[in-house]
Amino acid sequence: MLGSGLANQAGASTAALAFPVLGAVGVVAVRQWVAALVLGVVGRPRLRRYTAAQWRPVLGLALVFAVMNLSLYAAIERIGLGLAVTLEFLGPLTVALAGSRRRIDLVAAVAAAGAVAVLTRPTPSTDYPGIGLALLAAACWGCYILLNRTVGSRLPGLEGSAAAATVSGVLYLPVGAWVLWHHPPTLAALGCALAAGVLSSAVPFLADLLALRRVPAHFFGVFMSVNPVFAALVGLVVLGQDLDGAAWLAIAVIVAANTAAVSTAGRGPR
Repeated sequence: MLGSGLANQAGASTAALAFPVLGAVGVVAVRQWVAALVLGVVGRPRLRRYTAAQWRPVLGLALVFAVMNLSLYAAIERIGLGLAVTLEFLGPLTVALAGSRRRIDLVAAVAAAGAVAVLTRPTPSTDYPGIGLALLAAACWGCYILLNRTVGSRLPGLEGSAAAATVSGVLYLPVGAWVLWHHPPTLAALGCALAAGVLSSAVPFLADLLALRRVPAHFFGVFMSVNPVFAALVGLVVLGQDLDGAAWLAIAVIVAANTAAVSTAGRGPR
């Protein structure tokens, strides 16, 4: 789980190094192609056998894949890795809190809302489009969780995720080819984009599979809460993106809110 989280954020920071040459769209296209290749080999989707009822959630998941990664990388390009990933994490937190009437979840929601207000506090240099892109990524992550449940119930094994990744990779073929044609990649930029695809797609996917065989799902969900912290630390070390004390405190509050919501889920009202 530690390796998965660190690889994911290291991949995002490596991707940021390629932004000046390829832009967020070019980097995301390469990442989607890597994800499609890896998941296609592992999941082996039998696309010709799918029914309409199976294709609908797969296509929805493919669209979410495409928009989520692009909006997150575009947000990282504008507001930095730590802030973008923290705001994106509101997606799974919202899913965890939705419909709950427990007092602890209400407290977690209020605390997270206050932390977001601190993170996005208006200043003359506030990048509102960047914040909006991060929140769009959060909405996509929430949709990803819900769609994944549906796909998992309609398709066996990893076929659904593999099929969605394949379709998403195909969607990025024309735009990716256009970007690479008009912005010829340097060897270093292409290497960073490929490394981002491996670190942010292949490594976490395989590591998560191994981890979920050994630890309970709810504990895995709690551990995911450290991703915003990893993102802030990796952004600081690799990209030199420093955060002030208030931002670090807000990140800690959001992590704590998610941990409380996930770790107490299913234990009755509190």
